[in-house]
Amino acid sequence: MSIFAVGINHKTAPVSVREKVAFTPDNLTHALQEMLEQLNCKEAAILSTCNRTELYFVQDKPLSEVQQHITGWLENYHNVPASMISPTLYWHHNQQAVNHMMRVACGLDSLILGEPQILGQMKQAYSQAKAAGSMQMVMERLFQRTFGVAKQVRTETEIGTSAVSVAFAAVSLAKHIFAKLEKSNVLLIGAGETIELVAKHLYDNKVGKITVANRTVARAQEMATSIGADVITLAQIPEHIGNADIVISSTGSTLPIIGKGMIESALEKRRHRPIFMVDIAVPRDIEEQVGELEDVFLYTVDDLQGIIAQNMENRRKAAEQAEKIVGNQSDDFMAWLRGLNTQDAVISYRNQCLSKRDELLYKAKQQLANNKDPEAVLAEMATKLTNNLMHAPTRAIQQAAQGGELDKIIYLHDVFDLDKKDN
Repeated sequence: MSIFAVGINHKTAPVSVREKVAFTPDNLTHALQEMLEQLNCKEAAILSTCNRTELYFVQDKPLSEVQQHITGWLENYHNVPASMISPTLYWHHNQQAVNHMMRVACGLDSLILGEPQILGQMKQAYSQAKAAGSMQMVMERLFQRTFGVAKQVRTETEIGTSAVSVAFAAVSLAKHIFAKLEKSNVLLIGAGETIELVAKHLYDNKVGKITVANRTVARAQEMATSIGADVITLAQIPEHIGNADIVISSTGSTLPIIGKGMIESALEKRRHRPIFMVDIAVPRDIEEQVGELEDVFLYTVDDLQGIIAQNMENRRKAAEQAEKIVGNQSDDFMAWLRGLNTQDAVISYRNQCLSKRDELLYKAKQQLANNKDPEAVLAEMATKLTNNLMHAPTRAIQQAAQGGELDKIIYLHDVFDLDKKDN
């Protein structure tokens, strides 16, 4: 029984290839059932995100055979030529597979080091496999251990505490300046991807009120609806900016949208209560001279990049600690798995011996009931039982000797105490 992890991710393939082998929630159950039925996997789970698609499964076949079958199945299932898939796939077996799953859950294999979203996606993969009936003892134990490792890494290291995206960094700075975001009013200028991420972070941090200003009101409304924000046009900014404690701007304008005079008027209206401003745009949306005003904290995208670079270094140091935790936990899991395999082997061998004993004992009792000589019955039973128990070990020793497998012969000597001297 072996554990496998096979996948494709942002490191091995562009999105044009990744999207061709992605699984949707609608086809995931069917795919898992095919893995059990067509590929003879004993257990299986599928993780499919925008950055990776990975198959985790338990299988008895050797790696070379598994590679052939899985590649062929992916080719047929997604109707994509193997020549496109094969070069992008990575394969992990047993402890490497366990180690990989734990690293993925901890964000150590993510595009952004330490990002937390992948853990939620892995928990979803686990739930979907449970619902599909493809999760049994080994994968159940592995996923639960993986979730525990991710929690330990988050608790014992700082891998997830530092802002490593522009949007996250902007919100983190705001939290440093304003003790409670719940009482802060925010003006977001623009409605692109970065502002959308900023809005989500602010919403998650329960900021007081959000207003979105954009050239196209309909586009801003799409984003505003999900976070309960108000929407205004760019032309309405001067009359609303005085109400904003936090201003974050990221548009595609070629000229500044906010000038020094506009902020001077806003500060008068605010009676010089401070304004925190972040200009993420290139070219800049906020005139450089705004930063000269008292009661204004102005940060540009370059300021944020400096913060991000330092935070990335902090995460790299935390990742070193996380790798040690993952290594120790994967060792522990494999020790459990080896114990499970050993226990299964012992039980199977014992049951086999007991079954043969019972069979021969039953025949002996029948012979005795038919008045056959007891001594002859006992001798026959002992001979047959001895021959049966000797057969498999004798054949193994002979095959090892014929193949010149000295290590196996030594191992068999140890197993059967062949070198033990009688006292």
